[in-house]
Amino acid sequence: MASRSSANFFDLASGDMLDMPQNPRALPHVMTAPGIISDGDSDSMSSACHERKIIVANMLPLHVLRDTTAEKWCFSLDEDSLLLQLKDGFSPETEVIYVGSLNVDVDPSEQEEVTQRLLEEFKCVPTFVPDDIQGKFYRGFCKQQLWPLFHYMLPMCPDHGDRFDRQLWQAYVSANKLFADKVMEVVNPEDDYIWVQDYHLMVLPTFLRKRYHRVKVGFFLHSPFPSSEIYRTLPVRDEILRGLLNCDLVGFHTFDYARHFLSCCSRMLGLDYESKRGYIGLDFFGRTVYIKILPVGIHMGRLESVLNLSSTFAKAKEVQEQFKGKKVILGVDDMDIFKGISLKLLAFEHLLQQQEDFQGKLVLVQIVNPARSSGKDVQEAKRETYLTVDRINQIYGRANYEPVILIDRPVAQYEKTAYYAVAECCIVNAVRDGMNLVPYKYIVCRQGSPGMDEAMGIKAESPRTGMLVVSEFIGCSPSLSGAIRVNPWDIEAVAEALIVAITMPYSEKVLRHEKHYRYVSSHDVAYWARSFMQDLERACQDHYSKRCWGIGLGLGFRVISLSPSFRKLSIDHIVSSYRQTQRRAIFLDYDGTVVPQSSLVKAPSTEVISLLNALSNEPKNTVYIVSGRGRTSLCKWLAPCKRLGIAAEHGYFIRGSKTSEWDYLDSDLEWKEIAEPVMKLYTEATDGSYIEPKESALVWHHYDADPDFGSCQAKELLDHLESVLANESAVVKRGQHIVEVKPQGVTKGLVAEKVLSMMVDSGKPPDFVMCIGDDRSDEDMFESILSTVSSPSVTAAPDIFACTVGQKPSKAKYYLDDTADVLRLLEGLANSSNPKPIDTAQFQVAFGSSVNLSG
Repeated sequence: MASRSSANFFDLASGDMLDMPQNPRALPHVMTAPGIISDGDSDSMSSACHERKIIVANMLPLHVLRDTTAEKWCFSLDEDSLLLQLKDGFSPETEVIYVGSLNVDVDPSEQEEVTQRLLEEFKCVPTFVPDDIQGKFYRGFCKQQLWPLFHYMLPMCPDHGDRFDRQLWQAYVSANKLFADKVMEVVNPEDDYIWVQDYHLMVLPTFLRKRYHRVKVGFFLHSPFPSSEIYRTLPVRDEILRGLLNCDLVGFHTFDYARHFLSCCSRMLGLDYESKRGYIGLDFFGRTVYIKILPVGIHMGRLESVLNLSSTFAKAKEVQEQFKGKKVILGVDDMDIFKGISLKLLAFEHLLQQQEDFQGKLVLVQIVNPARSSGKDVQEAKRETYLTVDRINQIYGRANYEPVILIDRPVAQYEKTAYYAVAECCIVNAVRDGMNLVPYKYIVCRQGSPGMDEAMGIKAESPRTGMLVVSEFIGCSPSLSGAIRVNPWDIEAVAEALIVAITMPYSEKVLRHEKHYRYVSSHDVAYWARSFMQDLERACQDHYSKRCWGIGLGLGFRVISLSPSFRKLSIDHIVSSYRQTQRRAIFLDYDGTVVPQSSLVKAPSTEVISLLNALSNEPKNTVYIVSGRGRTSLCKWLAPCKRLGIAAEHGYFIRGSKTSEWDYLDSDLEWKEIAEPVMKLYTEATDGSYIEPKESALVWHHYDADPDFGSCQAKELLDHLESVLANESAVVKRGQHIVEVKPQGVTKGLVAEKVLSMMVDSGKPPDFVMCIGDDRSDEDMFESILSTVSSPSVTAAPDIFACTVGQKPSKAKYYLDDTADVLRLLEGLANSSNPKPIDTAQFQVAFGSSVNLSG
């Protein structure tokens, strides 16, 4: 199926995109029953289709071989694949479809046949990525740029990592689009849930969201997510962040990874997050993107089945006999620079050097999984590993004793399981790793089984032990509270940890192992998948309660999700109502409403003054500027508007016209003497912050401070002020980059309530109410207007036009795009009651992203 939304590849990423062949054949959209495909239209899909989950990953959970004799492809399920195992977390009625690529090249002439066969036999939909894209996508951008960066490795010089390459990025985007095309061919977007796996497909959600705004999509990152200082070096950082934010739920193994992601969203996109009822959510243009923190587990049944193989029994007995009289420490790692194998060996060498009693009694068995790549870094790590092993064995080895046993060959699962069962301690010393399930597997194998107990001569009722030494830089570390956590770079500390693990009292070893086994057995892969999918369903439950608009080009695309009744205010509509009414109340915010946010000159232009005069001089109108600014500035700027009402400092000061006396809330402001010293402490400690004193309030601004530190300080200041002002007649509120202390009962909503009540009491209830504002404080006005005009004292409901500036979640029913729209609206109203049209063609309105600090 061709992508309608991205036919022009310049929309995807800057630069020349690679030529991409079309898919050989579009698959039908729906599978009505296992193996039976229907070409029905979308209306019939939901009724015919039961619950489905679409799992999208770089590789399908399949083993693939080529029968050269019959010239046929042979496929079988990979029972050890996490993608296959997570099905256990779903109900038996759930149909699971896999979308991914194959680790072999399939000739284009065979692709259609292979596609149909995999779909019918294995519920798998292959994505065929052309060779020229595949190499640059996977081995290029994924492995040479994303993977090292996510593991905190920066290309400081050409000899240590590859610099960013725009062509590799374009290949990554192209491959993600191919995956998205395949997903859209098989998904029913109204009913199915899509779960995208890992860093290979981080911009795929953008393509899905662009095709169908309400698509239900979750993402789980299986690697670390780096701190913002590392991540911000990536030239395409914003595009990838927005890709993840086009999901409904984003999952991470640990809180640290999630915290780093949230910090990046705050620093680079200006987004804040909130924690409500235990859930972390980011507001992204009206959509709530939820954050899930849950480490993946292992498949207990699969591991226990291997544990109970006769070949495992035999191997365990052999290993036990081989190391009789010695204590075995086990390491199982991939051969790469992040697994810390050489650091582990150095720590073991230091142990033997410092503790001569352990020489001849302690053995480190290091199993090395085959390297996933053959780069220069891998070769250097392998060379260093062999040299260190040889040195240790030469110095500390003796007849019938080798301190280090290095197994660098493909090792079958039953053989690894046997080593797990025999080893008294397992060490995972990675310097950076997303999760690492080796400790979990070790714990289950040390728990044993009746058959394994018999093979190893262990009494069935005897308590079990299993000691873990784990790096604090791996994802499973936080969940293993009984493990000895180490800094892998600290050789002496790791050696000491190994000694503690070996010499720990038996009773304590038992308690630690029991604690670990309870956690691992209850938090298996099924628990992980079930929990993630439940949260994804919850995150998507209000998809159809809001209206959606797609905005932005290419990878900057996002969806704005707002209330169904929320719509743009039609000038013709409001002008028509304005002409037919006689008693009008008009409330206008100042900054960001009649004066652009980006304007350096905050005084109103002559055209704005002309419009305000035209509206306020109309006898049928009661017009107020309602602002958070001080009355001195507002009086100076709005001096030409003699009949204009002004409410300054959020309504603490109010006057109906230039000749009127100021009415203000008679309140005690002695609390300022308490609050100001506290604010000064935080100002001195927070670079870039400052205090704005007002007559009735104090405002602490942190817009120019470090985003994370400023936000953290604002929370602390809020708590501090609430504590010291607990018995004072003041309220503390946190806004966008501000903390404000003001008298109780002072809100913009109170201004609207007072003015409207005054009109009602004078026997002239309003039949037209318009309120326009752009920030959080204006939401009080919108809410107050709706409650006031619906009170019993108002006999006839007026025409109400509550309008926010910008498309964003609001209590207002209408929106206008920007200040220019607001001025065009005011011009329309002014001209409708003024015989001489006001010329506003020359309005010079600047636009930008400045944040409203006062209005």
